[in-house]
Amino acid sequence: MAASESHKLLRTGQCDLCLPRTPAPTLRLAARLPFATCSPCTCSSRFQERRGTFSFSAHDTRELPDLSTLSLESDEGIRKFQAGKVPEQNEEWYNFVPPEAREAVGKHEVERQSVIFEVFKSEKDYVNDLELVKQVFLEPLKNAKPDVIPKEKLKGFVAEVFGNIDKILGHHQRMLASLFDRQREQHPLVQSVADIVLDNALLMMNDYVTYIKHSPIAVERYRKELRKNPLYEGFIQRCMEDPRIRKRDLKTFLSRPVTRLPRLRLLLERIKKVTEPDHPDLETIPLAMSIMGDLIKSAEPGIVAAEGKVKFWDVCESLVFQKGEIIDMDFYDDSRTLVFSSPLVRKQGTDSWHNWVDLMAVLLDNYFLMLQEETRPTGMVKRRVVSRPIPLEYLRLDSFKAPVESRRDRTENGGGGSLLGSFSASARQELFPFTIHHAAGKGSRRYTLYASTANLRNKWRDAFVDALGVRKVRLEANMWFAPQTIDDGFFRVISSRVPFTPGVKFTGHISCAVAFFSGGRSFIAVGCATGIYVGHRGQSSYRRVLPYASPPFIAVLQTFGKFLVQHESSLYSYSLDLLARAALQQTTQQALDGSMEKLAGNEGSVIFFRVGQLGERALGDNVLALFDTTINLSPTVVYASKSFLQVTLHAMEAVKTIETNLSPRRNPSSPLSYRPYGSPFYVPRDACDIIFLAKTLGVTTEKGIVITNPTNLSSAATTIVPDFGESSTNIAMANLKARCDPAKVLGLMRVDNYELLVVYDELGCYIDRHGKPRRLSGYVRWENKATACVRRGAHVLLFSPEFIEVRNITTGNLVQVIDGADISLLHSGVSEKDILLACMRGDKDDRSGASQKIVELVETAELAATSAAPSSSSVGGVWDEWDMS
Repeated sequence: MAASESHKLLRTGQCDLCLPRTPAPTLRLAARLPFATCSPCTCSSRFQERRGTFSFSAHDTRELPDLSTLSLESDEGIRKFQAGKVPEQNEEWYNFVPPEAREAVGKHEVERQSVIFEVFKSEKDYVNDLELVKQVFLEPLKNAKPDVIPKEKLKGFVAEVFGNIDKILGHHQRMLASLFDRQREQHPLVQSVADIVLDNALLMMNDYVTYIKHSPIAVERYRKELRKNPLYEGFIQRCMEDPRIRKRDLKTFLSRPVTRLPRLRLLLERIKKVTEPDHPDLETIPLAMSIMGDLIKSAEPGIVAAEGKVKFWDVCESLVFQKGEIIDMDFYDDSRTLVFSSPLVRKQGTDSWHNWVDLMAVLLDNYFLMLQEETRPTGMVKRRVVSRPIPLEYLRLDSFKAPVESRRDRTENGGGGSLLGSFSASARQELFPFTIHHAAGKGSRRYTLYASTANLRNKWRDAFVDALGVRKVRLEANMWFAPQTIDDGFFRVISSRVPFTPGVKFTGHISCAVAFFSGGRSFIAVGCATGIYVGHRGQSSYRRVLPYASPPFIAVLQTFGKFLVQHESSLYSYSLDLLARAALQQTTQQALDGSMEKLAGNEGSVIFFRVGQLGERALGDNVLALFDTTINLSPTVVYASKSFLQVTLHAMEAVKTIETNLSPRRNPSSPLSYRPYGSPFYVPRDACDIIFLAKTLGVTTEKGIVITNPTNLSSAATTIVPDFGESSTNIAMANLKARCDPAKVLGLMRVDNYELLVVYDELGCYIDRHGKPRRLSGYVRWENKATACVRRGAHVLLFSPEFIEVRNITTGNLVQVIDGADISLLHSGVSEKDILLACMRGDKDDRSGASQKIVELVETAELAATSAAPSSSSVGGVWDEWDMS
């Protein structure tokens, strides 16, 4: 073809390689313009016409050598490149373009096309690597025989290690197909790839954020399995023998998506630098770069959080606790995080040389740990818990401004072994102390720790403040039990501000309380130092209706309209209706006194009494009896009386008025509204409380809980739990017994079909249906010394003078702490549906004295629909041996 004809084609052509219709165009200019106006139907024929000649400009008519062979080799080379058949060292743009063409477009365009070609190359390699993950690692792992990962764990392992890498692969396979189409259409002068990258970046953004945030966890899970599972280690070694892998480890492939977007962004930035000012890429490239930059930034907090999670798991898996103690720190909660950790020093004793202990201090979002690191012969690092973990609910900060102290360490070979030499050879290190303490043990659990620098001490202070603030907000927003104030102001005690003076009236300390209904209205009866007061709930005024000072316990039989009170050594019963009317001043004191019946006290001093449901007449086999108010339940009143050298337990039940006319009394002096239930029986002299089971009673003593049946004393064998009969041959059980013997029993609660929890004042332990310790004779220690306990749903509440601990009854995990002062349990009721009342120091302290606050602990529920907590009576037959159904 003549040069003039070549010139004409260059000026009038419409294909992607043609010049636009501008005067005196050049090939370099054409390479900078878009190809959107090209006609696909004429592109191929026009390009074939051009292959014989090439022109530098519209005015250059020099005839070039025949390049048809080189062009055909170039097209074939692109097809081989896309098929992966070109050696890696030859995968460069200039190897697919004739030298004459490179000279024609100029150095600037060669550089731009080389960077664009790098996008094709890197994307092809990236997709190939992700496909290898699936072909070499993932699919063989799923189909391995024998199983490398147990089948029940395989699905979770794959999800944890490989995440959503299949979705990432799908996005890039689609983008690579678009890039290859563009390359085949426009090679050797590809005008742009930014539009393809931009479109796909928008589609893959969410999946990338998910993968990148999870990547540290995936890598750590892979390492953990490699370390613990020899079969998995062998599988990985076999995979690495595949020549396509080129000896690369799986974690290298897992990290590819994390680094892909930053590298792609750098390539776009390089393209932008070599793009002419009037090219459309100068608008598209910044958009694509911005999207990928935002994606990377949005994933950074997730990466930090995931890395923190990995460190958290590393700490958790290395912990070594004191043998026997069950400590559930809720590690598997998704919100658990490692807030801060660093080496610290603790000083023990007073000797200036041998009292320094190096610690690793770890602050989680729910606990603070002090650990000592130990490296085992296998190289594994274990961290021994040197002091019981401190829940953040109990952590208190003291001084962070104490003066600097010096630590003197003696060198190994200094001084020739002499005392003087050891002084001279000792090295001094400045340490910066700070002090924290456990709120329930201000004296016994106070810790002074030393940081190596002032900056580190400040970091610990900031970490504590932040963690405590976040923990407080989270717990307040997710309380299991919400304290609701019933009264704060009426009941007053003498305070330091108001000494006792004649004429100033104080109700005195509250000792007990109970809630009841009468006439469709709700009332609260409160026993305190000056008598029993009754008031309408919701009002701030109460009226004294009975003169009994500081009654230890009061109770209500709502169905039978009876009010029971223990005063000194006697037990009395009053009409509940008249009690409420007396509080409202609707009846006389004489009428109320006229309803009084003395239930016990004539034959011996009453030590204590309790009210509960007992026997088949109370519950029977009908679970609905707990909820159906149409079923007539008969509450049982049990009291202990002491005479001479023995303590006798008596049981009676209330009866309706019509029954009193049909059933003659055994004793003319016995009360009309009550009748004996079962037979009186002797209990140990140290009996201090009663626990109602379904058909039996548990009597708490110094040695444990005595299980007995008052209705069948002859056939029912007395059982004492826990049963430590094997403690002589079982070290763990012996250790548990040594802890339980000096402790005071507070309660016995059913956990599930196989376990019960024995609650002591300082700890709890789990037993089976025969009373033998379970869980390897482990125990759960409370943070406080409890004075009372009660179960509500899946939780046990432990009351102490300054705190109420709420723990999961199955795991012992601490889920909530309610703090206060002078806390006491006032009323827990007969069933879990009864109102739960507590007393604590009030907020008022004025001329009328310091107030005592009565609160109701209301169990909360999630906003979303939740299933009801399993009832202790939901499964029958399992506890027949103890009659604890």
